[in-house]
Amino acid sequence: MSAPGGAGEVVLRLEGVVKTFPGVRALDGVELEVRAGEVHCLLGQNGAGKSTLIKILAGVHHADEGSITWLGEPFAPATPQAAMRAGIATIYQELDLVDDLSVAENAFLGHEQSRGGFLRRRSTAARTREILSRLGHPQIPPRRLVRSLPAAGKQIVSMARALSHDARLIVMDEPSAVLAHDEVENLFRIIRELTSHGIAVVYISHRLEEIRDIGDRVTVLKDGRTTAADLPARDTPTHELVSRMTGRAIEYVFPRREPKSGLAPLLEVEGLTREGEFADASLTVRAGEIVGIAGLVGSGRSELLETIFGARRADRGTVTLSGRRIASIGAAVRNGMGMAPEERKSQALLLDEPIYRNMTLSSFAGYARGGFTRTGRERAAAAQTADLLELRPRDTERAVRTLSGGNQQKVVVGRWLLGGTRLLLLDEPTRGVDVGARAELYQVIHDLAAGGVGVLLVSSEVPEVLGLADRVLVMREGHLVHEAPADGIDEATVLDLVMAGSLMEGEPA
Repeated sequence: MSAPGGAGEVVLRLEGVVKTFPGVRALDGVELEVRAGEVHCLLGQNGAGKSTLIKILAGVHHADEGSITWLGEPFAPATPQAAMRAGIATIYQELDLVDDLSVAENAFLGHEQSRGGFLRRRSTAARTREILSRLGHPQIPPRRLVRSLPAAGKQIVSMARALSHDARLIVMDEPSAVLAHDEVENLFRIIRELTSHGIAVVYISHRLEEIRDIGDRVTVLKDGRTTAADLPARDTPTHELVSRMTGRAIEYVFPRREPKSGLAPLLEVEGLTREGEFADASLTVRAGEIVGIAGLVGSGRSELLETIFGARRADRGTVTLSGRRIASIGAAVRNGMGMAPEERKSQALLLDEPIYRNMTLSSFAGYARGGFTRTGRERAAAAQTADLLELRPRDTERAVRTLSGGNQQKVVVGRWLLGGTRLLLLDEPTRGVDVGARAELYQVIHDLAAGGVGVLLVSSEVPEVLGLADRVLVMREGHLVHEAPADGIDEATVLDLVMAGSLMEGEPA
């Protein structure tokens, strides 16, 4: 670790920081203190306020109340460029690189080196090569296109961009989520090198073993508030960290689920494996049952759902739906399986097409005769489904782009309802959805199961999994590690399983 005991000077201090969005108080008096040359770990569940906090530091959002000081001066960057110029760089979980630009062009994007109106490509490449060498990766060619790099290489380019601005604080949001074990070790080596030169790092991760390995101090957020600050990363017991993150008040009411028994198996997955993503996954979903998968980003949960749906080819194992083998999307849809992916805008919706056309995509053949589309029937079916889902507004002629996130998700679900789906896969069904719309989606999911549809859902929010599901599976690092009835497991236990797994020898308990 870089600064034992937190010996460096304070470079960043937040006091009483508040940020409110319509209907949501995302930050409610956050306190944070970061010192030069330390790795300060920020913990909290999804929705705790971590993303909002780092976007304020990055100049994306602006605090409504409270004070922020950076290097002893008041700090309120108007833009991300202003934050970078001040010496604060943010490396987001979804890297904001331009795939069709070179490594050097990405490293100096927004502050290109030029003379007389012309880019100094040779000196830019040379400077990039120096930075890459400092990061221990001199083998990455500065003129190579970023799209050709693996995930670890792209992360190195993001760090090179930060160092090209002479950053004194680097914020890293789940940097290890897409990295293999040896790549994580290399990441930690780079972080230690940076902190040895006095650069401060704010490190966000759900993985407690990483916190203990790389961190100096820990701050915990829950419901937009600081519940613990300045905890020693290596010596704070696991149960204390977990307890500081749990106990959140759930602002929405989950529909009451009645216990079911004797339901027929609908989906059966046996030994499903994709090398490097997940291994030996076996599970069952019964008709009318909701099964939830809890796991971190990078645990393999989304890849598992996509493989079950046939969007990814399995290396081993089988997927059967009512006894019929599923190995492609076509087979999945023909046999009554539907999926609402995590990225609904890019993967599930035609944003500029009307609602009714988006709803009938999976059953379009049923509205055609003699080479002509029976648009009247198509619109009538979509309107009936919109009424059933309480879509707002009900005008199915509107472009899907104009709808809120919650109503866009209803359109995706409505598509599979029209297609006669018997099993629905839901990946992060309420991501980007406000609290009121969440309650409506929960009721839709509940009603589907009550009508006999099997539901398999993935969510980063543990309360959502526990509140919706009849049965819970916990996924960690590509393996299903635990199964329990939803009423037989609590939030703290799930968090411990997804974040720490079984306690390692010598780890605080």
